[in-house]
Amino acid sequence: MPYPPLHISFLGTGTSSGVPMIGCGCEVCTSTDPKDNRLRSSILVSSDTSSLVVDTGPDFRQQMLREKVTKLDAVLLTHPHKDHLAGLDDIRAFNYWSQRSMEVYADALTEEAVRRDFYYAFSEKKYPGIPEMDLHTIGSESFIVGDIPVRPIQVWHLRMPVTGYRFGPVTYITDANRIEPAEKEKIRGSEVLVVNALRHEPHISHFTLEEAVALVQELGIPRAYFTHISHQLGLHQDVEASLPEGMHLAYDGLSISL
Repeated sequence: MPYPPLHISFLGTGTSSGVPMIGCGCEVCTSTDPKDNRLRSSILVSSDTSSLVVDTGPDFRQQMLREKVTKLDAVLLTHPHKDHLAGLDDIRAFNYWSQRSMEVYADALTEEAVRRDFYYAFSEKKYPGIPEMDLHTIGSESFIVGDIPVRPIQVWHLRMPVTGYRFGPVTYITDANRIEPAEKEKIRGSEVLVVNALRHEPHISHFTLEEAVALVQELGIPRAYFTHISHQLGLHQDVEASLPEGMHLAYDGLSISL
C-alpha cells in the first residue's frame, strides 16, 4: 500500500503510572532531565493532509495542548485499559471545532469498553456537548485514514489481545509480551519499530528492554524506539547509552519523519 511522507510525534512514553510516579522518590522520579518525565503512552501520526492519534490516555488533553494540535481525523485504540482510553471524552473539543464526529477505530473488546465507559455518548437522548464519535470495529483488514494507510497487527498482553498498527514504514506496538509468528511477518520490512520496553526485570504482560531489543534484532528492523517505560528501567541518559546501534529510548516530544 503506498504511503505519503509521515511524521510521528511521541505524545507520551510512560507506563500506566506515568513518570514520575506518585509518591516515589527514586532517582528517575526525582530527575531534573525532562526526558525522564513521561506521560502515558500515545503517538500522533500525520501527513501533509491527515492526522490520527493512537490511544487517548488520561493525559490526552495535555498532550494535544502541548503539541498545539488543532485538527485530528481519527483515534485508533489499542486496548481497553484506562491508561490508553481514559481521555477519550476530550475529543469533544475537536467535535466542536470541526463540527463533525470523530472517527474511532477499535477491536470488538475495546469497542465494548468504549460503549460502557462513555455510555452517555451513545444514549438515545444525548446531553448537549457530549463527545461525538463514529465507532469502527476493526479486525485484521487494512484501512485508510485520509491518506495514511493502516494495517492492524494483533499482539498479546498476557491473555488480552492488543492491536498494534503499521503505518507504511512504521510499526507501533504497545502493551505486549508475545507476538505470534504470522503477526511478526506483518512487522518485518518496517523501517522503524516502536515497541514497549517496560523495565529490565521480567513482567507478566510486557516486554522487558532485553526482550524488546531481541525482537528488533530478530526482525532485522534498522531503527527502533522503545516506549511504555517504567521508572524501574533507569535514567534515560544511562539506558540510551547502553543500547545497540539504531535503537533508542523514545521520550515525550520526540518527533521523527519518514
